[in-house]
Amino acid sequence: MQQLETVVKKIQCEASKINLCIGDDLRQLKDTMEPLLCEVLEYGLLAGGKRVRPLLVVMAARLCGTNSEDVYRLAIAFEYLHAATLFHDDIIDNADMRRGRPTVASQYGTSAAILTGDFLHARSMFLVGDMVGSEGLASFCGATSGMVDGEFLQLRNAQEYNLSELDYYRAVMGKTGLLISSACEVGGIYAAGTVEQITALKMYGEKLGSAFQIIDDLLDYLGESGKTGKSVGNDLAEGKMTLPLILAMAAADATDKKRLEEILADEALREQSFTAVFAIIEKYDGFVKARKQAEQDVKDACMQLALFTDDVQEEKAFLEGLAQYVLARNV
Repeated sequence: MQQLETVVKKIQCEASKINLCIGDDLRQLKDTMEPLLCEVLEYGLLAGGKRVRPLLVVMAARLCGTNSEDVYRLAIAFEYLHAATLFHDDIIDNADMRRGRPTVASQYGTSAAILTGDFLHARSMFLVGDMVGSEGLASFCGATSGMVDGEFLQLRNAQEYNLSELDYYRAVMGKTGLLISSACEVGGIYAAGTVEQITALKMYGEKLGSAFQIIDDLLDYLGESGKTGKSVGNDLAEGKMTLPLILAMAAADATDKKRLEEILADEALREQSFTAVFAIIEKYDGFVKARKQAEQDVKDACMQLALFTDDVQEEKAFLEGLAQYVLARNV
């Protein structure tokens, strides 16, 4: 518990620094932009958030031996891209709320949300290219294209009621894992880490991203709306094949499996059947099994950090604690 409290304090401290850097960047751009774009950027970017992705850039760079404050400018590129995807995702999902307040699309309209997301995507690419060149930009753009591909795979999995765990993890890697992995990799590139260090950081990020997404899947069933800022049951309503559901379907008897298939095939039923589906997943330990997989991913992530030496023990301990924090989060 004490370790998690320390991690939370560190996250909050670093998030403040990242927010200051975002604020500085927006002020520098202000004279060249339309006032409405500035307003939407401030609303969407400075509304809270844990800043995990930019934080990983900073910590990866420190693990590889640099303490330069300039790394924060690189780090915010990952928050910009993440925010851009959220602006667009909320439109796709018809979501009204994000972090307990109206989404950018709800507040400013669909066109403003799309255009602001496009701006953030362009700005993030500029920052990465400017600070780490073609090698870092290749990682960043690979993560960006992988995120889109992962969303399309998730759409196909939903349309086909695909129960393949392999395809689920492919979608997870695209949607979540690649950007988190790239944040770690690009931080290592910025600090001129060795090939072995950068590879280890990349693998840490992949496993952390997988755990992060599985916990997201669990929170969509088990979370409290007051804490998550979102309604439970969104994934089911959209027909998404998330891990708790896939694991329950694999273990269910013929009757329960048929009932789940009927619900998934009918949009109206999906919206009305959260309690019934929850009960079936719980009956077949879908939540417990998914949680165990997230725990294994965290264990595998932390194993990648063994490569780093004692002179960066504090940073190493923090990344180990951050992995445990991902498991413990309820928002």
